[in-house]
Amino acid sequence: MADALVFAFTAALNPTLLAATMVMLFAAQPRRLMTGYLLGAYTASISIGLVIVFALQGKGAVKTTQHTFSPAADVVLGLLFLTVAFVIRSDRDARLRARRQAHAQAKGPKPPPAWRRALDNGSPRGAYVVGILLTLPGASYLVGMNRIDKAGASTAVTALAVVVFCVIMLLLIEIPLVGFVVAPDATRRNVGRFTEWVSASARTIVARGALIIGGLLLLRAAITLLTA
Repeated sequence: MADALVFAFTAALNPTLLAATMVMLFAAQPRRLMTGYLLGAYTASISIGLVIVFALQGKGAVKTTQHTFSPAADVVLGLLFLTVAFVIRSDRDARLRARRQAHAQAKGPKPPPAWRRALDNGSPRGAYVVGILLTLPGASYLVGMNRIDKAGASTAVTALAVVVFCVIMLLLIEIPLVGFVVAPDATRRNVGRFTEWVSASARTIVARGALIIGGLLLLRAAITLLTA
């Protein structure tokens, strides 16, 4: 059962969740928006997880998906992240960035996606709907549910494991939300400093993050193959 929770941490590395969190951090009422989004994300992730481990138990759907996504997807994604890290660190994307900037200036500002507009409007109800729509099962999530299913624990323990998995998976939004509840002023100051740091070191952060994630994905693929 414990090995299933390891995949919850890799499922937490969700670019969409990170983008949504950054949008809500700078809203007029970040606490209300994050609460709505988190409740929606809990609704989707826990419900889908319970369906997978109970309703689809023994039907092979999750097992088939696991073999499809892992470890082959880990290898592909790992190599992709390492490539991104190499390109950014070597500044080989300079020409591409220049062309994209020129193209963007010629076309004018691009409207934000619908989910971002919903979050910008500042409605907790809208954030709840966005949380449901954006919390879709990924490879790590499906593999984790499969591990929980295969553990053969009691119904109560299995259901608890699904809930704990989903809580870990949503740490990117839970941590800043706790900060806004416990110490809102200090959290706002920290968010401001964090934003300044990210703006000044964005390329280095992305390159190192891609390198770490790529290495971890390849390591996980190797472990999965060796323990299969």
